[in-house]
Parts: sequence; structure tokens; C-alpha cells
Amino acid sequence: MEPEPRDRGLWTIPNLISALRLLAIPWFPWLLLHEHRPIAAGLLLGALGATDWVDGYIARHFDQGSKVGKIMDPIADRALLIVGGITLLIDGTVPRWVAVVVLAREALVSIATVSLAAMGARRIDVQWVGKAGTLAMMVSLPMFLWLSTVKAGTGHEVLAAMTWFFTITGIGLSYYATAGYIPIGLAALREGRAARDHEPATTETRTGGTA
Repeated sequence: MEPEPRDRGLWTIPNLISALRLLAIPWFPWLLLHEHRPIAAGLLLGALGATDWVDGYIARHFDQGSKVGKIMDPIADRALLIVGGITLLIDGTVPRWVAVVVLAREALVSIATVSLAAMGARRIDVQWVGKAGTLAMMVSLPMFLWLSTVKAGTGHEVLAAMTWFFTITGIGLSYYATAGYIPIGLAALREGRAARDHEPATTETRTGGTA
């Protein structure tokens, strides 16, 4: 069994990147809905999605992993997809059904995460399939914006094909990951409750020993 990586705490480069991602997210709807700059908004959304891979790479290859990072990173992912999906739904750039499917999945995962935590489940690590689906969606959403600025022709058709490839792939992987989290979540709930039930007995034993 491989040893668990050391917890590097709060002050790490990946955590800084995740914090900056969270702070930059409101800039996206401002650029698109207020400034009406779809290319700039698409570039920002794409950059925020790309940094999700960057902070993960740094954490893995430079021993910068932390418990805080394992919480902040998926929160930043959820926030980016939710804000991005709602903004694009309002703007009308993304087909309505795509935005609804993406937002429904994010809402389902968010509700399940909070519910499991409230019921005492242990924390669940993000699975690679879910990260792959999220990354694909973070690629496809800005591509819809860029697609809206390209005139009809070969370039438009190629970009459209790439956009829909990442969209379908992202949706498929995301929902596949969601289904896979069901047994993982149930196991985490059992383990979390078992650990919590064991704590009073341990405390009682120690108290009896010292008396």
C-alpha cells in the first residue's frame, strides 16, 4: 500500500491558484453580459478551466498536495461551471438543453455532497473520470462563444465539430462519474458513521483508564 501524501497545509501554490480562480469567476459574466465581449470572455473561461489542470499538475509533481486543496479545487470547478452555465444560458450562446444538463448535474453533485457531509460521511476524493468530464466541459463552453463569432464556412464547421465533440464527451463522462459516485458515496457514509460510532467508546475507555 502506498503511503498517503503529506499534507502541505494552506499556503501552497495550487491553493493560491484555486483561490485566484474563485476570485476571477465573477469577471466572466461581467465581460459577457455587461461588456459584450464574447472573445475576451471565452479566453477568460478557457484560462480558468486550464488552470484546473495546472494546479493539479503542480500538486502531484511538486509535492504540493493538501487537504485544503482537495476541498478548494472541486469547489472552484463547481462554481466555474455553474456561473459559466447560467451566464451562457442568459446570453443564449449555448443551446438551452446543454446548459440545463450541465447545471442539473452540478446541482445534483452539490446537493449530494452537502447531504453526505451532513449525514457524517467521510470526505470523498474526486475521481479522474469526473475531472476529465469537467475539463471537457470547460473546453467546450468557451468554444461555443468563439463559435458565435466565426462566420459560416469551413472554419466554422471545423470549430463546431470540435465544440460538439468536447460537449458530448464532457456530458457523457460527467454523468458516468456521477453514477459511479453512488456506491462510493454509500461506502463513505458507512465508514464515516462507523468511525463516529467508535469515538465515544474510545473516549469512554480512555476515561475509565485514567480514573
